[in-house]
Amino acid sequence: MAKQIHIRLEDSLFEALSEYTDTSGQSVQDVISSSIMQMLSNQMQAAESKEARFTFIDLFAGIGGMRIAFERQGGDCVYSNEWNKYCQQTYFANFGEQPDGDITKVDARIIPDHDILVAGFPCQPFSIAGVSKKQSLGRATGFEDKTQGTLFFDVCRIIKAKRPKAFMLENVKNLKSHDKGNTFKVIMESLDELDYEVFHAILDGQNYVPQHRERILIVGFDRKRYGNDFDFKFDITPAEPKPLMKDILEETPDSRYTLSDKLWIYLQNYAEKHRAAGNGFGYGIADPNGIARTLSARYYKDGSEILIAQEGGNPRRLTPRECARLQGFPDSFKIVVSDTQAYKQFGNSVVVPLMTDVAGLIVSKLDEMDGESCES
Repeated sequence: MAKQIHIRLEDSLFEALSEYTDTSGQSVQDVISSSIMQMLSNQMQAAESKEARFTFIDLFAGIGGMRIAFERQGGDCVYSNEWNKYCQQTYFANFGEQPDGDITKVDARIIPDHDILVAGFPCQPFSIAGVSKKQSLGRATGFEDKTQGTLFFDVCRIIKAKRPKAFMLENVKNLKSHDKGNTFKVIMESLDELDYEVFHAILDGQNYVPQHRERILIVGFDRKRYGNDFDFKFDITPAEPKPLMKDILEETPDSRYTLSDKLWIYLQNYAEKHRAAGNGFGYGIADPNGIARTLSARYYKDGSEILIAQEGGNPRRLTPRECARLQGFPDSFKIVVSDTQAYKQFGNSVVVPLMTDVAGLIVSKLDEMDGESCES
């Protein structure tokens, strides 16, 4: 729920604000809100003094799922970046910090030094036209040629500028097959060129939450610091007992989450049409003693992929709090945006307890290798 305030501005400040909003394309409300959040962030960061096991940065931060994971392992987040203003609102409400905006405009030199870089970057195709031309001319190409114009390029340039001890990158499972495998090939070549020993695995969140959710994790360690004579394994420890859908459901969800007759009839007809055509498309009623399909950012549209049966009535969609639980967020996590934005945010987020386990593996490996470096 937004609150209204009225403020008085000197003429010169108002003119400067108007000029800025005209050139930036932002509304006055967005500029003022962002400025206030940044001011409060700076004050809170200055007041905090943390004893941290390690430092990390949170890129493409979303609503902070990765931040929770790495903080649970004793880390101190020294920088965050997220361009979506609604995600920024949620991030600020939960961490008291306003993430930086457009990463393509961030000078890597201003980012604080850190031990681990964390990024859930978007999956984008790489243009190979320019690379092919250079190769035909016998000229070598590097990550700056291959990844230019993509957001992964910004991850690479920050790694190159700051040389963290390690990084963890997260993406959808299909990253490996995206653009006929070219996208993943370029990513691995680029990280190798940056002189990092890289490991990757596809992990399923259903070991931690009642949701089938496969994601690829790419972990790298600085060869300049640690060499390459070591191994890293994704030896995660699944939760016991295995979580079930009934564990995350609210006892008395609001009736507004029940599907209308019109929507429920539409979904049934849509499913029947595709069933007759031999397709598997359609709604999904979640088994309370089982796991759900993958929660997606489109869940706000109709909730069809994960519906909850209701005795004597139409099924309902999950509430935003149930979506948060399905991703492993604690109930203390504040949801401060509309239902539509909350569904998008949790649908785009990570399985927090899974990421917490992997973060622990990375930190333990760094402790081990730093210890060996000290002994030698």
